[in-house]
Amino acid sequence: MRLSLVVAASLAASLRAAPAQSAGGAAPDALKDTLVALETQSWEAWQKRDSAFFQRFLSDDHVEVGFGGVTGKATVVAGVGSPACVVSSYTVDGFALSRFDANTALLTYHAVQRTTCGGTAVPSPVWVSSLYVRRDGRWLNAVYQQTPDNRRKAP
Repeated sequence: MRLSLVVAASLAASLRAAPAQSAGGAAPDALKDTLVALETQSWEAWQKRDSAFFQRFLSDDHVEVGFGGVTGKATVVAGVGSPACVVSSYTVDGFALSRFDANTALLTYHAVQRTTCGGTAVPSPVWVSSLYVRRDGRWLNAVYQQTPDNRRKAP
């Protein structure tokens, strides 16, 4: 996803959070399933360097907060399509959903990966928070942030 380690790391991984909360409308389990599927597809697309997926997946006002700073959609999309990063393997688990209103939901989870960007290992494992907004009937990723999990090291 990134041309730099910081930007690559931002997409790379993702906070075991409190149990799912629901505000308004739809069943939280159905929404959680939908967002987990989208998030999992984003990892697959990143591994395959599928920038077209990210062009559709990210909101136009997407903000990504990584280990080296803040970036936006255009940089993420360009980075994903670049050969700068190699995702050898990844696992994501411990998904939790917090729903703030009918059009805003936060997915948090834990990720472990074997990824290098420019020959440098991307920090792993991490906790991820991935904020989704529903616009024109579609769930889009609006904010993505990672926090290193200093409790354990990746294999």
